[in-house]
Amino acid sequence: MFPVCSKAARSRPDKLIPAFPVYLFDVDGTLMDSAADICGAIQTVLANRGRDDITQDVLRPYIGRHLLDEFLDLGFSRDEIDQMIVEYRAIYPGRKHASTVVYPGVADVLARLGGRKSTATTKGTPTTRQVLDQFGLIGHFDHVQGTDGFAAKPAPDVLLRSLEALRVRPHDCLFIGDTSSDMQAGRNAGMRICAVTWGYGDPNELATWNPDFWAHTPHELLPDY
Repeated sequence: MFPVCSKAARSRPDKLIPAFPVYLFDVDGTLMDSAADICGAIQTVLANRGRDDITQDVLRPYIGRHLLDEFLDLGFSRDEIDQMIVEYRAIYPGRKHASTVVYPGVADVLARLGGRKSTATTKGTPTTRQVLDQFGLIGHFDHVQGTDGFAAKPAPDVLLRSLEALRVRPHDCLFIGDTSSDMQAGRNAGMRICAVTWGYGDPNELATWNPDFWAHTPHELLPDY
């Protein structure tokens, strides 16, 4: 089941998405619904500091952003946050992605979609590889790229690393994501961008980046849809 799009998103004329030589995919909120595991791990970190008042509804819009931004907004100091991030990175994989699911249609679309494919996610590369393997998606990707010690989206670094690995140029690529930070990163990288509306982003915020394409279900990514 996919969420009903806002009036703002529905009112935009949808265009058939042509075939691209290369597709870059965000992961969380685009390929899979991992909010329960991500937010649950963050809630554990917060609870260890006496903060059990933060709901998943508050945390979900931060998915895809760096944890530093999230913890700063929640009132923690930079001195505290380094250790909080270390804790999160231990707790999150310990959940073994038990509450994560691949969005309906994603596996079929990845199998049918031509072109070369890479990820461009805020997760680290080893974690991204593990989760794609666990859910049977890794075989669809020519390259797996996470954010490994460089600036997170909306900086374009993770997208540009994917381009370097695949030895392609920005205009050959379509970047597919669900948040405004994804859209900004794609624009910063000089790529065409596709906003998906089944993830965690606000369609009205996505619209401010004037995406080249919109997809309301995964199958709309197929050129022959």
